[in-house]
Amino acid sequence: MNTVTSHKRFLQGAAILAAASLISKILGVFYRVPYKAITGDVGLYAYAQVYPIYSTLLILATAGFPIAVSKIVAEKLAVGDVAGARRVFHVAAAFLSATGVACFALLFFGAPLIAALMGDPQLTMPIRMVSTALLVVPVMAAIRGYFQGQQNMMPTGVSQVLEQLVRIATILVLAIWAMETGRGVYAAASGALFGSFTGALAGLAVMLVYLRHDELRPLADRAASAPAVEPPGALIKKILALSLPIALGSLILPLMQLADSFTVKNVLDGAGLADVSGVWKGVYDRGQPLVQFSSFFAAALSLALVPSIAEANARDLRGTIQHRTELAVRMTVIVGWPASLGLAVIMEPVNTMLYGDPTGSFALAVLAFSTLFATLNVTAASILQGLGEVMVPVRNLIIGVAVKLVLNVVLIAALSPSGPAYGIAGASLATVIGYAVAMFLNLRVLRARTGVRFARRTLVVKPLLASLVMAGVVYGAYLALHRALLSCDLTLRAASIVESLLLTALGAVVYGAAVLRLGAVSRRDLEMVPKTRRLVPVLERLGMLKEGREA
Repeated sequence: MNTVTSHKRFLQGAAILAAASLISKILGVFYRVPYKAITGDVGLYAYAQVYPIYSTLLILATAGFPIAVSKIVAEKLAVGDVAGARRVFHVAAAFLSATGVACFALLFFGAPLIAALMGDPQLTMPIRMVSTALLVVPVMAAIRGYFQGQQNMMPTGVSQVLEQLVRIATILVLAIWAMETGRGVYAAASGALFGSFTGALAGLAVMLVYLRHDELRPLADRAASAPAVEPPGALIKKILALSLPIALGSLILPLMQLADSFTVKNVLDGAGLADVSGVWKGVYDRGQPLVQFSSFFAAALSLALVPSIAEANARDLRGTIQHRTELAVRMTVIVGWPASLGLAVIMEPVNTMLYGDPTGSFALAVLAFSTLFATLNVTAASILQGLGEVMVPVRNLIIGVAVKLVLNVVLIAALSPSGPAYGIAGASLATVIGYAVAMFLNLRVLRARTGVRFARRTLVVKPLLASLVMAGVVYGAYLALHRALLSCDLTLRAASIVESLLLTALGAVVYGAAVLRLGAVSRRDLEMVPKTRRLVPVLERLGMLKEGREA
């Protein structure tokens, strides 16, 4: 295969992989809406209570391994060692299979103890159901890394989408079956969590089909007599060295959710709310998909700049590092402020639109403010990793989760006597503070490491002012629109759908105009991002664009 063909194949595969990742993330956010409609808030609680345990173990068992395996495979292929590339895959597959079995055993046999620690023994079966996926997913991670090392992203992309589709189909079908046959919400949660296994099987089946037609296999077989360069132990050590920092850095969201799984219901029970604690934990669990989705594009925007920072670091271009770091953080803030404030302002109609009622909207509005801190934390942590400071974000993550855990207990216990709605608002506030602590620690190290200076006016004052203008306009429009729509005899949910869509569009327009007029985004900033360069002439004609920005 010549260089041009190889490059074209890589670009096509990378585009498919990016699209597949986006589709999978969108599906992964919104499947909880029909699931809650089927099972109610208690059913959502039973599902969301268990899933963070699985996702935490899954990250530890697999996250980072496809990247590590792909890097080593690519290095082998670069020097023509096809047999060595296949050997890396075989060693990785065997090792990951073993870690998967170990994690499965830990979760399956420890399920009764884990359920008891969560304050709900009925969660034993859901925990056991989700553990089965750990028998399949790790080996799939090894195969994905093997093909990515060949610059072939197609198998990963196709398997990701099919895995998510089969998983969601299993979740909804088994949830409906459990509820219609009278087996109850815990059986529905067990069936839904079993979807992780069926989805993984579907993804693995796709990967095995690709593996059967692997064009490197006959080449490796002919070179089978070549002496092994590295023993299995050395390969495993190299894979772990590359993958563990990535895995640990990916734990922030599941660890924050895991803190909730072990504290929210238990503290509500201790406050005398045991009869409704499951319902209100389910209400609280409505918020995570909303925050994930609102922060997805902000994170994607900022992380697009991270590889260029790593390149500048390799060339020791300190000025370039400072400029790109400042730009990445500032762009994250520019998107994160309106995402947090905007979601908080329209949380009631959004909550009603998605889940059918506005229960817990105040607590979810508080949780919306974690969007800014979570995305800033991801940006700062990724830049630090690009600079070689791989363990610093991990340390700060642990500190943030510890703060979240302590504040969960304190705030939920302090606010619960006023009602469960205030108790889960305490959990939301603890999440915001936990993310903020990790973010500030990362930014402090980032500033010391790069010497970058963050201008308060452009980083905080102007985006915040533009966001407050947007929030005020949107809230005023919401009050007027809500009265008008209800006077038209629309149902509350129908009115909420119209409100959510119109107010989101209005907020985007108002914020965009305000942020440009205030100079938080300049002509120079837009010209640095290829997709926004075409807006420059239009905005200049409207007189909305400034040349530069204040220091």
